[in-house]
Amino acid sequence: MATKSLARQRAMGQTFIYGVLALLALYYLTPLWVMITTSLKPLDEIYGGSFIGLPQTVTFEAWSKAWSGACIGTECTGLKPYFINSILMVVPAVLLSTGLGALNGYVLTKWRFRGANLVFGMMLFGCFLPYQAVILPMAQVLGKLGLSGTIPGLILVHTLYGICFTSLFFRNYFITIPDELTKAAQIDGAGFFRIFFSIMLPAALPIIVVSCIWQFTQVWNDFLFGVSFTSGSDSPITVALNNIVNVTTGRKQYNVDMASAMIAAIPTLLVYVTAGRYFVRGLTAGAVKG
Repeated sequence: MATKSLARQRAMGQTFIYGVLALLALYYLTPLWVMITTSLKPLDEIYGGSFIGLPQTVTFEAWSKAWSGACIGTECTGLKPYFINSILMVVPAVLLSTGLGALNGYVLTKWRFRGANLVFGMMLFGCFLPYQAVILPMAQVLGKLGLSGTIPGLILVHTLYGICFTSLFFRNYFITIPDELTKAAQIDGAGFFRIFFSIMLPAALPIIVVSCIWQFTQVWNDFLFGVSFTSGSDSPITVALNNIVNVTTGRKQYNVDMASAMIAAIPTLLVYVTAGRYFVRGLTAGAVKG
């Protein structure tokens, strides 16, 4: 009897937990459902029905218009050129910030120098600086470098701002790798970069994935830096999306707005769907030393 009672309580507890998780999943997935269904409806159906219901007539006209025909300011080019801008921005920014963060973490753990803890503390402090605190100095630097209002300037901004986070990731991961590995490599004649590329980077694949996913998400979804440091045809997709949604004339085109939001969100959704489990594994891989 005691065993049956315990099994019943365990089953009830699991049912309750799964029920709560299902409700939370439904709560968080409802906006995505609304976006998808609304983007597939004709505009007349949206105004004559509900946002949540399934479309009576499925059409991809709103997606086509959002991609290549929606008006952004005075130009009706859709999101396509701005999507390309974001790709041209996010790939170099992610690669540069991840590479420099890996190098910083390597130096701070395996080639320690006087004041290394101070340098790391300053980098850690940089993680807590809000975007608004760096806009003015960043604008001054970009102006002096002649990069104001350009995609290369935005790449520089995201690289510099992301180095603090990537350095933290790699430093906490590399500190778990035994120092004997680097010392043995030095005895065998390996130098600074040989050890870095042949020993440290191959062992750091989990945290490299974490850094790339983190930076990709932060850079792709950024709006404040994009609207502050670029303009016109050099803007990223988040700025273009804001202009599509807020700058409209006549009847509000909800289906085009939702399709535009989905197009802007698809890259990050794909990244987390395909590599989300590696993100969690990478975070926990360097959580415990020894």
